[in-house]
Amino acid sequence: MNTGLKITTFAAALAATFGTAYGVGQGIGPVVADDPPQHRDGHTRPGPRPAQPGGHAGHDTPPAGGLQVSEGGYTLDLATPRVTAGQRTELRFTVRDTQGRPVTAYRREHDKELHLVVASRDLLTYRHLHPARAADGTWSIPVDLPHAGGYRVFADFTPARRDAKNLTLGADLAASGPYRPKELPAPSTRAETNGYDVELAGALHPGKASELKLKVSRDGKPVTDLQPYLGAYGHLVALRSGDLAYLHVHPNGEPGDGTTRPDPGISFTATAPSTGSYRLFLDFKHEGKVHTAAFTVRAGSAAAAPATPEGHADDGHGH
Repeated sequence: MNTGLKITTFAAALAATFGTAYGVGQGIGPVVADDPPQHRDGHTRPGPRPAQPGGHAGHDTPPAGGLQVSEGGYTLDLATPRVTAGQRTELRFTVRDTQGRPVTAYRREHDKELHLVVASRDLLTYRHLHPARAADGTWSIPVDLPHAGGYRVFADFTPARRDAKNLTLGADLAASGPYRPKELPAPSTRAETNGYDVELAGALHPGKASELKLKVSRDGKPVTDLQPYLGAYGHLVALRSGDLAYLHVHPNGEPGDGTTRPDPGISFTATAPSTGSYRLFLDFKHEGKVHTAAFTVRAGSAAAAPATPEGHADDGHGH
């Protein structure tokens, strides 16, 4: 498709509303050859979920999620399924139980009751947000998405019930306006964001836990005084290209555990649910500001990624 072609507002809304095929086929370039299997209901889901080895301080690497709007007896009810690109809009949603009742009690994890991630289908726009919850269970936060097209909204939370497990539910969001599809950036082991350089060491492996190390520097010098952000020195979100399967991993260590220091290197343990291309988003805090570095990686590829730095992600921080 000619990338200069503008898609109408109506077509852009259809792209997000009626599934990933439009976003995958035209928004992110070629689909990887080893896409996850299709089930009878037509929904793409990750492949077999291998046993996950324990992480530091009990942080197990979770399986990919966000592919379903309902799971474990809970449903993500997105009250704002459409916004206008470039226009600040109040995004509102509710998490409901099996009886359709709004959930009003959550377990706090990493300083918040709920983590909200909004990502474009081409994986070039990323938001890690923390909305406010009203007494009736309605969550809300203003968003300003810069580009038209399809987006995915992820709600990462744990209900306050004793036996409840952490869930990541996903719903589609459409941003109307002239749409220009872009390709997924090439794999790289370096990223630049707001004057910081971040280097990635390690690789994602399908069905096998592996360590990812990210080193933060500025002006050629390692940053040795990273600040805690949401109870850690860094947060990593991985999204699979194609269906945007979500993998939220936490660092191997945390401030105050007696061994983890605010050094430039942040270590994570992660398992890719399948081969394919992934987009990694690292949030870190320094001098009172949160920054996001983005990388494209290939799980299951023997070829080493080039070291050419990427530009920073369009994160539009709403942390």
